[in-house]
Amino acid sequence: MKHKIAIITGTGMCSQEGFVHQKEEATTTPYGDPSSPLMHTKVDGKIDVIFLARHGIEHRIPPHRVNYRANIWALKQAGVESIFSLSAVGGISELMQTGVINVPDQVVDYSYGRAHTFFDDELQELHHVDFTNPFTRSLRHILLQASQQEQIHFVENGTLGVTQGPRLETAAEIERMSKDGCDTVNMTSMPEAALARELGINYGLLSVVVNRAAGLTQHVITIEDVLAARDRAAGKTNQILLTAVRLLTEQEKKK
Repeated sequence: MKHKIAIITGTGMCSQEGFVHQKEEATTTPYGDPSSPLMHTKVDGKIDVIFLARHGIEHRIPPHRVNYRANIWALKQAGVESIFSLSAVGGISELMQTGVINVPDQVVDYSYGRAHTFFDDELQELHHVDFTNPFTRSLRHILLQASQQEQIHFVENGTLGVTQGPRLETAAEIERMSKDGCDTVNMTSMPEAALARELGINYGLLSVVVNRAAGLTQHVITIEDVLAARDRAAGKTNQILLTAVRLLTEQEKKK
């Protein structure tokens, strides 16, 4: 039986070369509709990969309004066992300069007010999931292996801070996050990663630094600059994901 793979895309990251479009599947869940239809694609004519646009096809859903539970539940309904998540991030630590590819291993959650668990209704028993390592080690290893294989420079490890959005952070907030040990910042990886863990789905994050965070640059942070940095890195992230999908598929065949 094939190991089903999904890729959740972030800011303007819905178009990926090498993933051949097959069909779109509209679906719903007990938690409402996901951000977008499930976009079924094929790699090498034989590997099935489902794409889900986190902010919607037209990129209109802000980070705090994303229906994370519906997104993850829809992928679980589709039989997905592993998720590669792609995200644009701000760089905080010195290593995280614009254009850097990072595969983080830890997260600090600063978001609030989001529906962050499937275990919040009347339960027959209390559930706690282990979240010591928020990103699945095997998928992190595959992303790192793919980056090495494609000879793309990356920074291994790092702590990601997740803020509420949609506004960017203040300089003081970034200073606090730096003191907390955060290397990068985004607005979407929580509760996404935790919800995947609750449903037993492997989850790995590939991030690309698209700007230096507030207070660490003399320039005003603009969406135009963010999108330009994302576009410059698109070829690299695309190749890493393609290779990661192939590596994961080969690995699962051997089991």
